[in-house]
Amino acid sequence: MFGAATSRSIAIDAMGGDRGPDAFAQGVALALKDPEFDTNFDELILVGDESILFPALRKAGISGEKRIEVHHASEVIGMDEKPLMGIRRKPDSSMVQALHLVRDGRASALLSCGNTGSLMAGGTLRIRPLPGVERPALGTIIPTRESKFILLDAGANPEPTALQMCQNAILGSNYAKVAIGKERPRVGLLTIGTEEGKGSARIHESHERLKQLDSVIEYTGLIEGFQVFQNHVDVVVCDGFTGNIVLKVCESLFKMLSGYLKDELSANWLRKTGAFLSMGAFKEIKHQLDPAQYGGAPLLGLKAPVLKAHGSSDSESIAGALKIAANALKYDMTEHIREDIEKATQVLERISEDNSTNGPEKEMASS
Repeated sequence: MFGAATSRSIAIDAMGGDRGPDAFAQGVALALKDPEFDTNFDELILVGDESILFPALRKAGISGEKRIEVHHASEVIGMDEKPLMGIRRKPDSSMVQALHLVRDGRASALLSCGNTGSLMAGGTLRIRPLPGVERPALGTIIPTRESKFILLDAGANPEPTALQMCQNAILGSNYAKVAIGKERPRVGLLTIGTEEGKGSARIHESHERLKQLDSVIEYTGLIEGFQVFQNHVDVVVCDGFTGNIVLKVCESLFKMLSGYLKDELSANWLRKTGAFLSMGAFKEIKHQLDPAQYGGAPLLGLKAPVLKAHGSSDSESIAGALKIAANALKYDMTEHIREDIEKATQVLERISEDNSTNGPEKEMASS
């Protein structure tokens, strides 16, 4: 049974990820320095081994912060454990305990850097999807030269139905408002060509349905792969299989270009001198393109915000993820998603009823 939270509290799975509790404590300390974040939450609940968390908080200089609470959990779900096994066999793990805090209404949102599969399974089973949402989706922020866009699904549902693709568009549109500050996000459907009817049957059906939802989202139509980095849209919708490939290609391409640039700039003393003089610009480029800087990927469509940050997230990345979680609570993202899903369901059901009613009439007229 999901309980409504009475405060804007964020549960933090502080044992997940590659860098351990120190990174979470330092990330919390960094986030608290932001005046806007400081007013967007009531309490931060760090979940994990208290014998490790209390020293980490002292080291970060925030052990006396009144709005920080430590919730003890004696177990940790490993990054290589099977999703459901970890959830079922480790009830006192930091991730499961954090999920229960949200489920029971003790916290309003959750942040974890831990096992992605376990978080997706736990979020779906323990927190549950919103009414009308068939399957949750992973959304992630990808930077471009001029701005950023939301990509979803990034891997939660490899083979969605056309209805689920439409719901993903709604989830992504609402997340874009919170994460990248777009009042009316432009939504595009990723395919292999923008001509009408091109692509799979699922793409064609999704496209036809999305065109009917202009009262809910700003759907701009079909887009191709080369357009996603050209600021054509703010939300790119695709199935989880395609989205995960796009995300991994972007990450590997960034690493390849960084390595290539490093090799070329260190080839001789003249290039090294130029690189030294341009070091500030190169660091800024690296920072802007680093996927870990954009708050991870929320599991959208659940009854509360659940954010999955990158496993290698540092303190700055964790602070960014906390700010997104706080913004989601401030702007009541979950409630807006619920309302938009309800509106979209009514629109699509009305169209379906009209088609079923007009179908026999058309057949009689043609006979």
